[in-house]
Formats: sequence, C-alpha cells, structure tokens
Amino acid sequence: MSDNKNARWLAGMAGLTAVGSVAGISVARSLRRRGGEDPYAGEDFTTLDADRGYVVTAADGVPLAVREVGPKDARLTVLFAHGFCNSMGSFHFQRARLAERWGDQVRMVFYDQRGHGRSSAGPTDSYTVPQLGQDLESVMRVMAPRGPVVLVGHSMGGMTVLSHARQFPHNYPARVCGVAILASAAQGVTRSPLGEVLQNPALEAAKAAVRFAPGAVSAGRGAAKAVIGPVLKAASFGDDAVSPSVARYVEKMTHNTSIRTTVEFLHALETHDEAGALPVLQHVPTLIACGDHDLLTPLAKSQAMARQLPKSELVIVEGAGHMVHMEQPELINEALERFVEHATPSRLVALTRHLRGKAKRNG
Repeated sequence: MSDNKNARWLAGMAGLTAVGSVAGISVARSLRRRGGEDPYAGEDFTTLDADRGYVVTAADGVPLAVREVGPKDARLTVLFAHGFCNSMGSFHFQRARLAERWGDQVRMVFYDQRGHGRSSAGPTDSYTVPQLGQDLESVMRVMAPRGPVVLVGHSMGGMTVLSHARQFPHNYPARVCGVAILASAAQGVTRSPLGEVLQNPALEAAKAAVRFAPGAVSAGRGAAKAVIGPVLKAASFGDDAVSPSVARYVEKMTHNTSIRTTVEFLHALETHDEAGALPVLQHVPTLIACGDHDLLTPLAKSQAMARQLPKSELVIVEGAGHMVHMEQPELINEALERFVEHATPSRLVALTRHLRGKAKRNG
C-alpha cells in the first residue's frame, strides 16, 4: 500500500465524528515521549510466566495454556483473550498494573489462543472465530465455574468474545456481567488495509502450502512473513514515539507465531461475522475502545458496534494504533478499572472503591 493511500486512510479515520447514540463516549489523548526516552526500558515482559499455570483442554482436544493471578475465591474473575499473532503476554501491562489496583477482590485469567504462544496447534479446519468462541467457553468453565465474569478481548480476542456471546447467550448476563472489546470488529476486515493484503499472491501460495504441501511451508515462510510482517508492524502503533521496548516485544510475538497459524487465521479474520452477538450484548454493560489510527480494525468498526449497544461506553484513544492496550496502557487500564466498577455487583464496586481510596491515602 502506498504512503499516499496510508495518509488518506488516516485522514479518513481522523475525520470520523464521535458516536452520539451510546451511553458514554470519552476521548483519551496520546502522550508522546520527549527527548528520545523509553519509558519501558528494562521492563520485564515475562511477568505472566511466574503466575499459576494450567492447561485447559478445548472441546476438540487441543491443549490451551492458561495463567492465573489473584485469589481463587475472588468475588470477580476477569478473563482476557488476546489478538492475532500475539499471546497472553500482550496483556502484560493489564496484568502488572491492574493486579496491584484490584488487590484480592479480582482474579485475572489469561490464556493463549490455539496455535499461539504456548497453546497447541489445532486441525486446519478449526482455525475459525466460532471455534475460538468455543475455546473461550472451555476456559471459562474450567477456570471460572462460578461467580461473575468480565470478558476482555483484543483484536481477534474481541471477535472471540463476540463469538462466545453469540453461541452461549444464556451466559449473558447470568454469568458474564461485563464485556470489554479492544480494537476489534463484529464483521470481516476485507475493507481495511489488512483485507487488501489478503489478496497478495504470496499469501495465497502460503495458504496452499499450509493445506496441501506442509513440507513446503518453510520455503514459503519468508515470502509470507515479508508480506504480513511489515503490515502488522506498521499498523500496531499509531505514534512514532512508541516505546522501542514495547515495539520489540510485539514484533517478537508476531515472529514467534507459526506461519500456519498466521495464514489460517488471516482467512478467518477476513470472513468472520459475529454481528449476531450484538443483540445479546445489548443486555450487558460493554466497553469498546479503539485507537483512531488503527489500520487493521479501523475506528469505524468500533463506532458501528457502539451504535448498536445502548449500555456501551466508547473510548477513542487519539493517536494510537491497533495495539492500543500496549501503546497507551494506562489509558486502557483506567478505562477497564472504571468499567469493572460500573459493570460488577454493587458489593464489589464498594469494595473496589474502598481499596482505591485506601491506596491513595497511603500513597
């Protein structure tokens, strides 16, 4: 895609108006680094590795890697589903910061989607968004069999949450009392720059190799990565001043994702349609957040969802790209903290506010 086309796309995103039909809209401003400083230099992105680890077996037998932090008897479980070519580690800043703020009132559960991170690969025909929704149900049944749950999904993880809502509507709001969807879309991404990339012959060749000639995958890996890698890298962040440490970590997650997982889920993202989840979520408090420089799941996708969800709050992070929760983690963390207070049972809300006030007094 040409630089001029990128510029026109970003200009179009910047020109979009705020949605007026949702319960709450907030615009968070991006804070650029000054003097070339890296605010996350030396950041340890392996925090989740030290948390309690489990393996949950999906309905079709695929082992999924799971991590947990917080008391097992916490009043609320917040369950996170990560995005395409990422791993649970993409929620590093949420795990590190929110665990401190929520204390022993909230348990957080993270897992690697099939074919990502430490989770096993599945059959080729299982790399679909509906299957990811079923995987989420498997994780929730094992890790949070009782009590209220808030689901948080980024990118493909947001699609996972939407698919779960469509397939398991009886859980909303009986079990799932809140949903946060970050940089995602209810329907396919064919009209985004990623959709255009999907038409590249190198990707078509890689798809064919994955399905029909597995031995040739290694040979085509470089060509496919050469097409996908720059797009994901360019679209991950909207601010050129993003922390180099964060950028390297995101690039590492992308590099560590197998070419088979990459090309199979690309097709799933292109064609998915989970709009049927939106009527279910009309009865559940929902947070929708997106950067206004997101090229992969453009802001218009989030705005379209928000218009159909009367109980939603739309948070637009100015200057941020697709990895909004890593590019501007404090803004997203504040939104999640505020959202959990709003969405969860009143007793938990009171306790959370008490803990926050205590922390401020002690700080």
